[in-house]
Amino acid sequence: KIKLPKKTVRRYPAYELYLYGEGNYAEANKNLILTGIPVLFLPGNAGSYKQVRSLGSIALRKAEDVDFKYHFNFFSVNFNEELVALYGGSLQRQTKFVHECIKVILELYRDREFAPTSVAIIGHSMGGLVARALLTLKNFRPELINLLITQATPHVAPVMPLDKYLTDFYTAVNNHWILKAQDLRNLTTLSVAGGFRDYQVRSGLTFLPRLSQHDSALSVVSSAVPRAWASTDHLSIVWCKELILAMIRAFFDLIDENTRQITEDPKKRMSVLNHHFVRHPAKMFEESPDAFTELTGAFTWIKVKTSKWTYSVYNDSNGKYFTFPLASHRKSYSHIYCQNSMLDTSSWIYGCINSNSSMCLEATDLSWRAELLPTVKVVILKLQDYPSLSHVVIYVQPAVGNKFTLDCEFFKEDSRTVWLPVTPLFSFGLSSRKILLNSTGLLYNVQLQHFDHIYQAFKIYIESHCHLLKERKPSVYRLHIPWSHEDSVTVAKVPSFTEISAKLHVAQPGNDSSVPVLNIYSSSDCQYEIILKTSLLQILGQIIRFHGCSLPVYVVANILLTYGGQLSTLISTGQCSEFSLELVRSAKPYKVDPVISIVVFLLGFNWFREIWDSLSLPEVDAAVLSSQDAWFPLVSLILFLFGAGIAYWSGVFFSSSLRLFSSLWLTLIRPSVLQKDNKLITPRRVCVVVSLALVSWTTCGAFTIFIIYLRYVFKVIKLHVSVRAEQNTLNGVEHSKETSQNAIKHTVKKQSSVDGTSEATQFLCNNRTIAEDVSTLRMHVTMLNLFTWIVLLNLPSLIYWLKNLRYNIRLDPDPCRSTAIILVSILEILMNSSTSEVKLSKLLRMAAKVPLPLSVAMLAFGRTHLYKVPHFVTFSLLLHVLCCIV
Repeated sequence: KIKLPKKTVRRYPAYELYLYGEGNYAEANKNLILTGIPVLFLPGNAGSYKQVRSLGSIALRKAEDVDFKYHFNFFSVNFNEELVALYGGSLQRQTKFVHECIKVILELYRDREFAPTSVAIIGHSMGGLVARALLTLKNFRPELINLLITQATPHVAPVMPLDKYLTDFYTAVNNHWILKAQDLRNLTTLSVAGGFRDYQVRSGLTFLPRLSQHDSALSVVSSAVPRAWASTDHLSIVWCKELILAMIRAFFDLIDENTRQITEDPKKRMSVLNHHFVRHPAKMFEESPDAFTELTGAFTWIKVKTSKWTYSVYNDSNGKYFTFPLASHRKSYSHIYCQNSMLDTSSWIYGCINSNSSMCLEATDLSWRAELLPTVKVVILKLQDYPSLSHVVIYVQPAVGNKFTLDCEFFKEDSRTVWLPVTPLFSFGLSSRKILLNSTGLLYNVQLQHFDHIYQAFKIYIESHCHLLKERKPSVYRLHIPWSHEDSVTVAKVPSFTEISAKLHVAQPGNDSSVPVLNIYSSSDCQYEIILKTSLLQILGQIIRFHGCSLPVYVVANILLTYGGQLSTLISTGQCSEFSLELVRSAKPYKVDPVISIVVFLLGFNWFREIWDSLSLPEVDAAVLSSQDAWFPLVSLILFLFGAGIAYWSGVFFSSSLRLFSSLWLTLIRPSVLQKDNKLITPRRVCVVVSLALVSWTTCGAFTIFIIYLRYVFKVIKLHVSVRAEQNTLNGVEHSKETSQNAIKHTVKKQSSVDGTSEATQFLCNNRTIAEDVSTLRMHVTMLNLFTWIVLLNLPSLIYWLKNLRYNIRLDPDPCRSTAIILVSILEILMNSSTSEVKLSKLLRMAAKVPLPLSVAMLAFGRTHLYKVPHFVTFSLLLHVLCCIV
């Protein structure tokens, strides 16, 4: 643990700074006499400072390999595992604390021979966003950071925008990075996404804003990272060994030998990151590789005249040079392709510039043009780009104890490129596209036409058939997305039947005309049959991946429509209908979706946009998503249906739970019929409201909301018990109904009709009272269902407050303090109300019509701003209170 200044400790009591170490290295650094290169790790949402262990441990092993000529000191910040992805009130505080930590870290190196002037930062999840936010601080000097690597950080927008502080923080950070892009050129940023296995942060959110500088920012998906080629989940991206190795290798390649710190040259930093994270040539990184080299050594020179060549090596102690003359192939072929299964880092392919009749005298190293794949390293050269080359030379090194294969072929690009139009989105997998690759080439490019939207998802089946049953290297299939680094690589045995999922993290930009390509690195004697089908399940998965976080809005909209329907039936029939029946009748998507679609369409016209802006109306969420090519009208319908299903089953759950609790209550306590209180506002209730408002102001608004919720639940259970007790009493009366009726008739004949009528009237009044109570209960169940979602959306603030209660009893800032005070006042009245008061109100018709426009507004403005949802529900409940009073 690093000792911090007292002022910093007093201001940030929950946060700490640590230095990682192990073994002798930890003992040597106990006195904090540091000589390495500082790297600061920032954990994310609910993340631990101990997650730096994987980085620090592998960096230490690497430093041992170079005898500690260079080494890194890994620091880590303890953010007390705060839920910053769900509560944005502490993000600014974390950012300021990290600034203090950077100053403390650099102070530790003062008076050292190679004292650093900047710190490299690695941020996981929200830690990466906090690192980017450092540059928004007024007193922060940008030169304090020269390298920033983020792991699964949602840069574009929050995953769950549950409070205004979170969305405002994102807006401030992204706007700063866009507006100050020129000032950030000395900062190199790498964002690594986890891919489709990361269910918490989809990879599309991790891509840095496109308006940022292209020459100093890089975004990749882990499935495309060389020597990783795998998707990771949200946590394993921190300790995935293949990714950590790539990161540590990059760190050591970034060291400047003169300063013994990370290089100050931004171009070199980007070159290193591209080398390790985008295209690895199977060579050790060199900043300025030699342009020309001499091919020396007493090796055999062999001339190859054929257009296709294969050579296998096993335990051969003699090296060889194979030369391919280009003059004879330039007219017939456009490209040369070579692959080598020897996955070492030595040079193996050259372009001859000066040669004599028997050998090449001077050559350029073409190995830097190669690309590493899981089982081979390959190079593709366009002959037209190398007019000065006379030969291509393949160097086969002595292979003592090793076995590898080299293959080369000349080909025409058109002959190896196949166009495959994808199946329509609405084919639902019933139709398919099929092609057969019959030639004996080593490389095929299958271009997937019209594959450019995030809602498209396909299954690609590749079946390989081989002529000769011999041992052969596996095939490699790579789905290459040209507009972003999100490739996926699959290795398959030959022959085999392979299934590949094809879907996008980022839609094709409007100014990009490139086409996704399925690269097949094949065996020469095999045929490939490719079948492409639309996958309905994968499409639904994409919808949930991109819009699943907006499902609560659709659920609440369905409940709100049902609530409005119940108020309408109260007007027409005098009784409140049952929740599940009214949901089916009232919650219709055509009441909501067309309005939003029409508004989005009209916003495309300047005249409507001017009117919209003149009214100071906020941007429609669907319009923003549509501009990002992340919206489709049918998606809203699907989400509405999902929301209706969740609302229905939540209603069933509520009814069942209330029935269960009331049964337990009746069994254990056997209460009498509930006494009704006709007064809505009493001194006792005013005291409760004032007390809860005081609690909200001094502690946490979400805590107060939870207290009033429990009170409401208790009140509804008591009402349910009362209704059941009255029904049980009535059932006992019904058993003697015929006897009572005969007695009434007999009394009418013998005594007077008044007494009999009185008894019958009493019986009808009891029936009417129970019906009124049932109607009131149904209304309360629906309002309780609505209020439950308010509680759920505010729950993260409550959890955050409880976790930090030992540091501060008051949550500051509190996103729901004012809402809590309003809701306490509303619910203390509502929980004591009945439908008999509401039916007589002059405002009932308006209250019944308001939920529909509120639902439309909620879906228009709350889809990417979930914190707005409670405001719409609160307004609807406020109208209900007014109906009880007016």
